[in-house]
Amino acid sequence: MKISFIGGGNMAAAMIGGMVKQGFAGTDIHVVEPDAAKRAELAQQFGISTGSPDEALPASTAVIFAVKPQQLRSVAAALAPQLAGSLVISIAAGVRADTLGRWLGGLDRVVRVMPNTPALVQAGISGAYASPGATADDKALAERILGSIGETVWVADEEEIDGITAISGSGPAYVFYFIESLQAAARAQGFAPETARKLAYQTFAGAIKLALQSDDDAATLRQKVTSKGGTTERAINALENSQVRSTIIAAASAAAARSRELGEELGRDD
Repeated sequence: MKISFIGGGNMAAAMIGGMVKQGFAGTDIHVVEPDAAKRAELAQQFGISTGSPDEALPASTAVIFAVKPQQLRSVAAALAPQLAGSLVISIAAGVRADTLGRWLGGLDRVVRVMPNTPALVQAGISGAYASPGATADDKALAERILGSIGETVWVADEEEIDGITAISGSGPAYVFYFIESLQAAARAQGFAPETARKLAYQTFAGAIKLALQSDDDAATLRQKVTSKGGTTERAINALENSQVRSTIIAAASAAAARSRELGEELGRDD
């Protein structure tokens, strides 16, 4: 079995590193990357084979497109004649499975994936959609590959990928925004930058660890911290009065709308 990556950037490197840890042989992984220095780095780090875009692609069980969405159309068109019999997996944001299949000359074994940046530390969550032509074995292979960078949620309707993009795809930025704000709050209380950072980061990390290990949902956990008439209640009331909850929901809706727009823009025939 040969798994070929088209593009050797950070997300591809994260997936390859996870796959090797998971038991994939380095000799079964190939990367097509235009940057010679990057090819050499990947080959040395993971023991994989590499090639430039002008070289023939080895016969591959699966081909993973890990290029920028704006580059995908031209890259797909160039590789289409070499992909007969291969499962195609795309992590390019916004490009719909049927659009990619069209660019590949009608190929219908496509899995579209929306990963997120915690994949870089094998702690991501990916949304995945399989086109009608993808088999159960195709989905199983895709899940095994995606398992190298975290968990996977499958959707039956590709439109749900726009919602996943809004929640988990863009979600790390929301989390970082909250951490950034909590640090600023600590600074406003007079703490030094490093202390502010430590307080904010560890509070967030500890709360997530507690939530993951608890049988209680987030609302119940929040209530357990919020004593009537106490400091936390005063803070939560301030957040509610500022409509923070509805603002977060509106922000995610805006992200989902932009994801749909990108799908239409990228899929438009010029």
